[in-house]
Amino acid sequence: MNILCAAMVAAAMLVGQAALAQDKSANNMEIVLEKLRADKKLLVASNMDMSEQEATGFWPVYDAYQKELAAINVRIKKTIDSYAASYNQGAVSDEMAKTLIKEVHAIEASELELKRSYVSKFEKVLPTAKVARYYQIESKMRAAIKYELANAIPLVK
Repeated sequence: MNILCAAMVAAAMLVGQAALAQDKSANNMEIVLEKLRADKKLLVASNMDMSEQEATGFWPVYDAYQKELAAINVRIKKTIDSYAASYNQGAVSDEMAKTLIKEVHAIEASELELKRSYVSKFEKVLPTAKVARYYQIESKMRAAIKYELANAIPLVK
């Protein structure tokens, strides 16, 4: 799998989904998001080695998972926006830092719970080894996003 390609697709989806949530009239953004979703699906499909029967069962579960993941991405975007607003006003207060820490932990817990809740759903349509493979692919893309975010977001002052 071309991890750079995956990272670009996934990062654009994270930022794009949140942006779309803010401005529903952005037809161009909607077109870009649809293209990115299709590219991500193609990336997943090309690395999953699924039979036709497996693919038929997998894609509806994948789509539902992605929809729930998009809600988490919106939370991440809102948290980053809150941090940026506070950071741009000068030193981040202890109260804001505590709020940000709690929200980041809540987001991480939500993401872990989402992953856990979908294992059995994916196992109904795929062998467990292929479920693990899918989670690896998804994890690599999200790790690339998190790396890019960590690189771009300055430390609290």
